[in-house]
Amino acid sequence: MSLNSQLYMLPEKLEALVKASLDDWKKNDKVRRLWQRDASVWTGTDEGQWLGWLDIAEKQLAQMDVFKKIAGDEKKAKFKHALLLGMGGSSLCPEVLRLTFGKIKGFPELHVLDSTDPAQIKAIEAQVDLKSTICIVSSKSGSTLEPNIYKQYFFEQIKKKVGAAEVGKRFIAITDPGSKMQQVAEGDQFRHVFFGVPSIGGRYSALSNFGMIPAAVMGLDVAKFLKNAQEMVKACGATVAADKNPGVLLGAILGTAAREGLDKITFISSPGISDLGAWLEQLIAESTGKQGKGIIPVDREKLGKPDVYGNDRVFAYLRLETKPDNKQDAAVSALEKDGLPVVRISVKNTYNLGQEFYRWEIATAVAGSIIGINAFNQPDVEASKIETRKLTSEYEKSGSLPPESPFLETEGIKLYADEKNTAALQNSKTLADALKFHLDRINANDYFGVLAYITMNKQNEDALQVIRHMVRDDKKAATVLGFGPRFLHSTGQAYKGGPTSGVFLQITCDDKIDLAVPGQKYTFSVVKAAQARGDFAVLSERGRRALRVHIGKNVKADLAKLARATKKALAMQSF
Repeated sequence: MSLNSQLYMLPEKLEALVKASLDDWKKNDKVRRLWQRDASVWTGTDEGQWLGWLDIAEKQLAQMDVFKKIAGDEKKAKFKHALLLGMGGSSLCPEVLRLTFGKIKGFPELHVLDSTDPAQIKAIEAQVDLKSTICIVSSKSGSTLEPNIYKQYFFEQIKKKVGAAEVGKRFIAITDPGSKMQQVAEGDQFRHVFFGVPSIGGRYSALSNFGMIPAAVMGLDVAKFLKNAQEMVKACGATVAADKNPGVLLGAILGTAAREGLDKITFISSPGISDLGAWLEQLIAESTGKQGKGIIPVDREKLGKPDVYGNDRVFAYLRLETKPDNKQDAAVSALEKDGLPVVRISVKNTYNLGQEFYRWEIATAVAGSIIGINAFNQPDVEASKIETRKLTSEYEKSGSLPPESPFLETEGIKLYADEKNTAALQNSKTLADALKFHLDRINANDYFGVLAYITMNKQNEDALQVIRHMVRDDKKAATVLGFGPRFLHSTGQAYKGGPTSGVFLQITCDDKIDLAVPGQKYTFSVVKAAQARGDFAVLSERGRRALRVHIGKNVKADLAKLARATKKALAMQSF
């Protein structure tokens, strides 16, 4: 058996509470009830309608001919690149596979676009040969804004290269049956249309067509991947006792810890599977972060010594057996020695990632039950979408977004906040003053979030990581970092609907370039601005402590300025 092993070291009190949770699951036969799609395991509403992912691996194995055919077709067509156009659950699993497996010889190289940032779109476009690219438009509902405008843009760009008669043959759609995207795909004579399963939500869809069709196109051995995943399905089955069930055991730890105030989970992943954290972020945040409850996932935070952490975290170490990192091993051992709760998961090889997708899906469902929420809806994601639509509709009518005024403009940077947050920050004279007042609002067991609506690239991420870690080390607070609008379809649910413990720094910028959206008055830059403003409006409406920093076109220089101001703010004495 190649089934991944799982060990944990928990403080004595937490371990006793986890055991009590597992006893409750055994006594009340909840594992079997989960598999019977019994909504009363959660809140008794519509949960039973969203459990199609439980047996999807077996169903996918039964249609391996589909995956072999699509892999063979695209290989025979000699496409150099495959460009996946999607958001959230439609893009994060393919991105994990792309970054884990890289380019597979003889197959198209997979690229993933999940941003409305114009510079990021142009950067992706520059990496592919449009004449030799197959585009995969991935949208469960078929009505999500971003995949639709990506399709509009790249359909026109590729049509210029290959002509109107050929362009449809360069597109594949993955969507639920009867969606608007199905109609568009059929109208534009797409090469293929593949269907999702209506009873599987986006974030639980990794082993469905949303993950496995891109996997097949890029040349992954889908049969091997799914067979390995099926081992975890069996290990988490209806007849496996809760305390022997790897998914239920993990979920009991996460859910029980969250109820006891350890409501942050920090991912530590071996370099060879480092992008798995981005997929886990969405699964956990969107599933559990609602009704003022939930688990805040922390990804890509560098490991520190035990004394930089508060008492509000569980650490999950996903260790790749074929290529472990010795420094990570030592750092995790130091955390355990200091008494911090650590879950160790040993991943035998990269083809066992499917097992992790499934283990964590079960665990997240179980944690949601223990926390007492519906683990399958995402009400606050919809709130941001509504605000964005209002703003883009306003632009379509008037040709501009509604005017806004900063409460402070200094050093070429503009600061914005709602009335309540402005009152807390209004005595600021400088950028450092504002940051000091804002960061001083981080209390014990709070977390700090950097929400950046700028191009997602290594240079910008490195600059933001400096800021996040300065705050982490000074405040001993968990920190999160997300690029917009990508995180809106992921962790954004928890930031707005989860615990009210977040202190947020949103960063927006003036774009150097812009791109038209075919058929619309608004541009990609306008969409990104509307998404940022809609996101901020919902954070404010939910009473979150939020400050927006708007920088100019020289993002590199202004991020350096922001880092210097953050350092100064943290060094300033409180009076």
